[in-house]
Formats: sequence, C-alpha cells, structure tokens
Amino acid sequence: MSPPRDADLPEHVDVLIVGAGISGIGAACYLQRDHPSKSYAVLEARGATGGTWDLFRYPGIRSDSDLHTLGYEFKAWTSNKSIAGAEAILAYLRETVAEYGIDRRIRLHHRVHGAAWSSSDARWVVDVERTDTGERKKLSCRWLFCASGYYRYDQGFTPHFEGTARFQGRVIHPQHWPEDLDYSGKRVVVIGSGATAVTLVPAMANTAAHVTMLQRTPSYVLPTPAEDLFAKLARKLLPKKQAHALTRRKNIALQRFLWRFCQRFPRAARRFIRFVNARELPKGYPIDEHFNPPYNPWDQRLCVVPDADLFKAISSGRASVATDHIETFTEKGLQLKSGRELEADIIVTATGLNLQALGGIALTVNGAPVRLPETVAYRGMMLSGVPNFAFAVGYTNASWTLKIGLLCEHFCRLLTHMDAHGHTTCTPELSDPAMPTRPLLDFDAGYVKRALDTLPRRSDEAPWLMSMDYHADVKLLREGSVVDPNLRFSSHGGPASPDSVMAG
Repeated sequence: MSPPRDADLPEHVDVLIVGAGISGIGAACYLQRDHPSKSYAVLEARGATGGTWDLFRYPGIRSDSDLHTLGYEFKAWTSNKSIAGAEAILAYLRETVAEYGIDRRIRLHHRVHGAAWSSSDARWVVDVERTDTGERKKLSCRWLFCASGYYRYDQGFTPHFEGTARFQGRVIHPQHWPEDLDYSGKRVVVIGSGATAVTLVPAMANTAAHVTMLQRTPSYVLPTPAEDLFAKLARKLLPKKQAHALTRRKNIALQRFLWRFCQRFPRAARRFIRFVNARELPKGYPIDEHFNPPYNPWDQRLCVVPDADLFKAISSGRASVATDHIETFTEKGLQLKSGRELEADIIVTATGLNLQALGGIALTVNGAPVRLPETVAYRGMMLSGVPNFAFAVGYTNASWTLKIGLLCEHFCRLLTHMDAHGHTTCTPELSDPAMPTRPLLDFDAGYVKRALDTLPRRSDEAPWLMSMDYHADVKLLREGSVVDPNLRFSSHGGPASPDSVMAG
C-alpha cells in the first residue's frame, strides 16, 4: 500500500489552542513569546474574538474583578476604570491580539467537535467544523490546549417555572439579550442574585419604570470603587509597566487578604459586609432579609458593585429587592409563594450558566473514549491518562486570569523541558488509582453543583490538587520543576524515559 500523499494529510501545527477569549489569547501570547519557532493556531467557534466579553450584550455588563489582575501581566491596563465594562475589556483584548500579531493565527468559525490521540504518531487529529459553511475538516497537532472556559456559550441555564407560557410580556435570558429590546418606562423583574443580576438592576434602572431583583436566596454584595486611586497615582509617578506591576501586586494581596479573612473569620467577615451594606442603604432597610445569606462569605463567589451602584438604585427608589420563591408565572407577572404578585412587562432570568467541560470536545486516546469523571486533574491543567493535552481553568476566588497566566507559563516551561530532552509525549499517570478524589471545583454554587458528575476529579494530594491559592501556584507553576514522578515522558515510538523523572 502506497504512503499517503502530503495533500491527503491534515494540516499540522505544534500547538492547537481552542478558544479565542481571554484565556486563549493569553495562551497564544505566552507561547509566541517563549517558543517563537513553534507553529500554532487558535480556533474560535464564534465569528469574533473576545469570548465572554463579546458574547454577552446585556446592559451594564462588566468585570467582577479589577482589570489590573483580570488583565494580563505582560500588558498594562491603563484605563482609569479598574472595574471595567465589556466594551473596554474587549478593546483591551483585541489590542493585545493586534499588538502581538495573534490575529494572523486565529481562525474564526472553527468549532472543535472531537480530538483523537494516536500514540504511534504522537499527535492529535482534531475534527473541526466550519460553522459558517458547515464544512468538516481535520487538523493535527502535537499538543492540544483547551482554552474554552467552563460554560456553554450557546445556552444559559433557566430552571423550570410554572405558567411561563401564560405571561404576556417578554422573558429573556441575559446570555441571549435581544438587540431590539426597549425597556424604557417598563416594569422589569430580574430573577437572580448573582453577578449578572446585580449588574443588570442598576443598569436597567436608569431608564426602566422600575426594576425588581427577585432572589430566592441573598448573595453577599460588596461595594468597591470603580476607579483605583492607587493605580492613578502610580501611573503619574512611574512608567506604565512599573505602575501596572505595582498595582497588580497590591490588588493580588488585597484579593488574597479578603478571601483568607472570610475563610478564617467568617462571622467577622459577615458583620463587616453587613456594616458596609447598611452604610449604603436607607436607614431602616431590611438588610437581614435581602442581604444576609445563609452561607458564609466566599462559600459562593462574592459579588462586587462598583461605586455602590446597586445600593444607589435601591436608595433612589428606582430599584427594589424581593426575597421570595416563585409559585407561578401569571399573565401580568409573577405570583410568589408569600402571596405577593409582582407585575412586570419584562422578566429577565439571570439564573446562571450551564457548565460544559472542555467546550464539549469528545476526546479519545488510542481509540478509547476519555470519560472525564474518571480522570483526575494534574496540577489543575492536564488530565490523568491523556497525553499532550492541557486545559485552562482560572480561579473562582480571585481574578480568573491570574491562574491562566501561571498555567501558560508552566505549559511553556514544560515544552522547553521536552525539547531539551528530545521528548515528544507527556502523560500524567496516577501512581495510586485508588487515591481518594473529590469534585474538581470546590465551590458551592448552583451552576457548579449541577455539573459535578460531568467534570474531572481532583485530590487533596499533590500533584492532583486544584489549587485556588495564587502564591502557592507561583511556587509550583512558575518556580517549581516541571518534572514530577507522576508525569511520564517518552519519545516518538519509544518507551517512557526513566531518567526524565530525575531531570531538572
């Protein structure tokens, strides 16, 4: 049988990055900086770069972390707004793409459906669909880097509500915000109490007749300045890069302090947050009914509101909060279990996201399907038994991108080690298959709990931890050795290299 012609072989790159959002763009920049000779491509299923910040179009959409830490370490955030809107974040990301020449490597309308690893070829063959034409094609790569985040881009979560069809107004999910929606002078009910809801309420209250945030359970809400005065001063006194680095270190320290304080002293943290809320709300406001969750701070993600905009909307009378359960939708709005009826022209279901591990990509290794719940995450970035595969999941208790940057650095260091020792394959392997494991994300949020049985696992033992501690990750991912007894290296067609375990 004659060998295949070059024209019959799939296009090949050293690294294939899936996703052109904040993680994928960052991964491409690190790879290009540290391995300029390696070929790579970035595949994006949608028709634009930016990921989350291009997808969501609802009023007021903004970050819930400061941009000095949500932005990249290698590119300064220079806007006065530290808590920034989607438009500014998207401009920053696309400026990064252009500045680093990543745009030449991004292929829009390319959705990855599956990827098959062959140990004999030491490469992945990736099944790709052109979403604009329906064409299917194959690409191959030495490494597959999944930077698609962890939720479904095509579908938000809406629980079942009785009587939805009876409602005569419009029901909208924030993930699918209609461009033609006119809510001026309308009565709006926003169902939810998370980051999306606390963003929507003050933004819509500026033009709506009234906005009610209807929550089943309160969330912790903490006001924060939209502008970072320290950053403004630093930019006046220092060059741009140094000012960014100093502000970033300050904000990392603040995030770490707040999270640790909440973990170690939850009662004191609860009292502090309540005090801050009371200071921003009208005298006599029922804080314990609407802003006193039954769980401890940071058991779920803490919501920040820049310049206390949510509390200002409530204080002005343009917005209100109702803490109750929905009995049913009615023709005019919502009937609550307390007997109260909320009339509305528009109901927004800010009820959360659907998680989707690895962007829904179906993986196989030597013909055997990879069942994610049977895998364990290695250093929070690879999967047991899956060669030459990395994924990017950021922090849930701090800025997402802080973790992504460290993962990308470690990934590039791993490639350097493999090149230096002539290795083509790298596979995490469990030394103890009976090792106790638990869910990948230790986070008591509804969208996480709904998807736990579809996600990889983790352990309490290194290197199978899913660390949420930035300083610990700096020591491990930036400063620590890339070599570990649980990480097996081999050369194409050869066995695992026994001396690689001892290599530096």
